[in-house]
Amino acid sequence: MIKVGVTGSNGFIGWHLCRTIELNTYKFELIKFKRDWFNENSNLDSFVSKCDIIVHLAGLNRHSEESIIYDTNVDLAVKLVDSFIRKGFKGHVIYSSSIQEERNNTFGNSKKVSRELFANWANQYNATFHGVIIPNVFGAFGVPYYNSVVSTFCHQLVNNEIPQIETDVTLNLIYINDLIKNIIDLFNTESKNNFIIGYSDIYKVSEILELLTKFKNKYFENGQIPSFKNQFEINLFNTFRSYFNLNTHFPIKYKNNIDERGNFVEIIRLEIGGQVSFSTTKKEITRGNHFHTRKIERFSIIKGKALIQLRKIGTSEVFNYYLSGEEPAYVDMPIWYTHNIKNIGEEELYTMFWINEFYDANDPDTYFEKV
Repeated sequence: MIKVGVTGSNGFIGWHLCRTIELNTYKFELIKFKRDWFNENSNLDSFVSKCDIIVHLAGLNRHSEESIIYDTNVDLAVKLVDSFIRKGFKGHVIYSSSIQEERNNTFGNSKKVSRELFANWANQYNATFHGVIIPNVFGAFGVPYYNSVVSTFCHQLVNNEIPQIETDVTLNLIYINDLIKNIIDLFNTESKNNFIIGYSDIYKVSEILELLTKFKNKYFENGQIPSFKNQFEINLFNTFRSYFNLNTHFPIKYKNNIDERGNFVEIIRLEIGGQVSFSTTKKEITRGNHFHTRKIERFSIIKGKALIQLRKIGTSEVFNYYLSGEEPAYVDMPIWYTHNIKNIGEEELYTMFWINEFYDANDPDTYFEKV
C-alpha cells in the first residue's frame, strides 16, 4: 500500500486528487494534511514521516499584493524541504508548477524558484522528484475569479450575470480528470526529470464563452441536452453543471399536458444519444447510492412518490428532493455527487432514467457510496 500525502488538499486540484486516490484504496492510502501544519514543525514532520509520496499543491495563485504570492509559495517550499532534511525523507515528491514559469511574472517566478528548491534537495539527498509543469486547468468545483476563466464564466452565467472578455487570448487547456490521471501515473515513475503535462485542447476565450452560453440557453434554462462535438465539450458541460445552486435548481417540473384521454409529458429533448431505462420500485425500497465522475444522468418520476437525495463526495450536506407522479418532474445528477432514489409512497414508483452513454461493465464510471 503506497502512502500518499497531498498538501493543498482542499484546493481545486487537491480536492480532485484526494477523491480519486480514495477511489483506489486497494493501491493507495491517503495521509491527512492540514494547512496549519506548515507552521507547526512537529505536525509537519509527523506528516512527512508517514508518506511514501508527497504531492505539493498548496500555494497562492492571486493576491492584491504580488509580493505576498511570491513569499507564500517559496516559504511553503522551504518549510517542506526543511522537514525533509530533519526527517531524512527520501521518498517521492511531486510539485505542481505552472506554464506561468516562462512568463516572468511574480506567480511564475515563485513556482520556478520553489521547483528548483525541491530539485536541489532531491539531487543532494538522492530522492525522487518531479516538477510538474501544468497548463490551464478547468473542471468541476473550480473557484471563480481565482482558478480559471472557465470557473468565472460558469459562475456568472448561472447567476444571470453578463461575462466580459478582457483579452481574447488562446488557452492551452487540460481537464481536471486528465490532469489527475497524469499525476497518479507519476506515482510509479522513478526518473528524476521535470515533467511537462501536455494540454489536450486549444480554445480562444470567446469560443469557450460561446459554448457555455449555449449550455445556459439550452440546458440551464430549458432542460435540453445539447449536442457535443468532442470530449472537450462534454467536459466543459459537466464543469458548467457543477456551478448550479442545488437548493433552488431542482426538481424541475415538466409540462403536463392533460385532456380527456389522460396526460402526456415530454421527458427529455436530446441532441445526443445515450441510454434510456425504466424502473418500478417497491414501497420503501431505495435504489442507487453511487456516483459518477463523467456521466450525465436524469431521473424522471412518472408515477408514485419519490425522495431523491444528493451529496457531494467528501462533504456531509444532503440535498433532498420530493417528487410525485401527480406533478411529473426531474432531477439531474451532477458528477461527484452520490445519489439515490427511494419510494416513499404507498404504490409502486415508476421512474424513467436517461444517461448519456451506454453502460460498459469494463468501464462503468459507477462508484458505490451511501448518500
